[in-house]
Amino acid sequence: MNALQTIEVHPGAEPRATVIVLHGLGADGTDFLSFADELKLGPAGPVRWVFPRAPERAVTINGGHRMRAWYDILGADLVRREDEAGLRESFAQVHALIDREVARGVPAQRIVLGGFSQGCAITLGAGLRYGQRLAGLVGMSGYLPLADTTTAERHDANVMTPLFLAHGRSDGVVPLARGAAARDQLQALGQPVQWHDYPMQHSVCMEEVQALQQWLLGVLKPA
Repeated sequence: MNALQTIEVHPGAEPRATVIVLHGLGADGTDFLSFADELKLGPAGPVRWVFPRAPERAVTINGGHRMRAWYDILGADLVRREDEAGLRESFAQVHALIDREVARGVPAQRIVLGGFSQGCAITLGAGLRYGQRLAGLVGMSGYLPLADTTTAERHDANVMTPLFLAHGRSDGVVPLARGAAARDQLQALGQPVQWHDYPMQHSVCMEEVQALQQWLLGVLKPA
């Protein structure tokens, strides 16, 4: 398994928390670099930001063109034709990335994993299956992958990990109903979910960033 390339923003002091943000299909680790400036997390202490780059792979729904993708998209039906092998490979790569943060001195319970679109799917899939308690999971404009196996595969360490889920009401890429289905399934499992929806398409808005900042300060408040 190849290690993921990362773009990192380091604080001026020893980090007391890490936020990992996974980009969407065809994007790059630079897409959410602005989060390191827009999200004011001073009360949480020094934060290291990690922006991984997905491997390049052929994406079936885009005519087989190679692009950065966490997994292949085989068709418009995101449920029945899932690239399970690709999803699980990315879960493992993200687990290794979290392990590296722990090895660098940031405890798992001070690490937030988040992502947009495909990155959201990997966040939920990898985060809920990780073997140590994480500070929180952030899912933006995405859905729950391998939903049928989530109940059985969710790790006991993360059954009470808080989730921040946000979605655009006019999302034409990942319909709002897919995000709401993830919310409903995870709430039914007892997962603490904070849900937001906004009058936007497949994107991120300032109101979402402001709500996310407050949520992050809550899950990363100093012990």
